[in-house]
Amino acid sequence: MSNPQQLRYSKEHEWLSAAEDGVSTVGITEHAANALGDVVFVQLPEVGDTVSAGETCGELESTKSVSDLYSPVSGEVTEVNEDVVNDPSLVNSAPFEGGWLFKVRVAEEPGDLLSADEYTAFSAG
Repeated sequence: MSNPQQLRYSKEHEWLSAAEDGVSTVGITEHAANALGDVVFVQLPEVGDTVSAGETCGELESTKSVSDLYSPVSGEVTEVNEDVVNDPSLVNSAPFEGGWLFKVRVAEEPGDLLSADEYTAFSAG
């Protein structure tokens, strides 16, 4: 399992892209997608919602369980991935590409996000 080096990661297994014009993309990691099993439903925040770092902002339902989705940063949701809403299996098949979940205009970023190597070590332990 390879975690893209350019992303940062939360201990709740979300990833965060570098900001482009103040907006970052959020998704869940391949580790989390594999642990969940086949994702069959996603509940995402709405465009315009304010999310807070470390707080629940949605849910992912799989054939095994329902898991909370946490925001890795604080800010305003600018876009949600309608493709994932319509085809939740994208979370499993392409967690770092087409399976992204939402975009957020970052207001505040916590200092505890992990690098790819730190996250790999964390998720293995």
